[in-house]
Amino acid sequence: MTVPLPEPWLRGLIPGVAAELQPVAHAFAQSLEDIERVTAELTIEQLWTQPGGAPSIGFHLLHLAGSTDRLQTYARGEMLSETQRAALKYEAVLSEPRPTLDALRAGWREAVARATAQFAATPVDSLNQSRPVGRLAMSSNVRGLLFHSAEHAQRHTGSVIATERFVRERAV
Repeated sequence: MTVPLPEPWLRGLIPGVAAELQPVAHAFAQSLEDIERVTAELTIEQLWTQPGGAPSIGFHLLHLAGSTDRLQTYARGEMLSETQRAALKYEAVLSEPRPTLDALRAGWREAVARATAQFAATPVDSLNQSRPVGRLAMSSNVRGLLFHSAEHAQRHTGSVIATERFVRERAV
């Protein structure tokens, strides 16, 4: 029997990431591991099932990657590109063709890798710099955006875990 690894926050520092941003990086590492574990053997039907009209696992995976990308963009002080805006619209309607599980998992892995690289590249003295968010230029700062991206990822990961349990039990 293999002994499971402790959660990422108990494994030590993530190389290159400042101490102030370790909780953010650990939250993303945990989310990635949880998503990999619970989605490993989903069927296409389970991926897109909307139990009781709730969002599907597929939606959550697509939204995780897209929202992380958008929040990191704002944290860098940039506005969304046309491609990012189009992706946001697609998330809202999820028209055909829908992405495969492999594509969604790869998209989340890539989003986490880019976010972790951004955490490592973020100077600690920039954390309180003001950042406008969205078309309305709502006020936030680098710290707020990075921490919100982590808690947002954790929230959707929890939804994936709960939905996965439901759709697997329903299939049995």
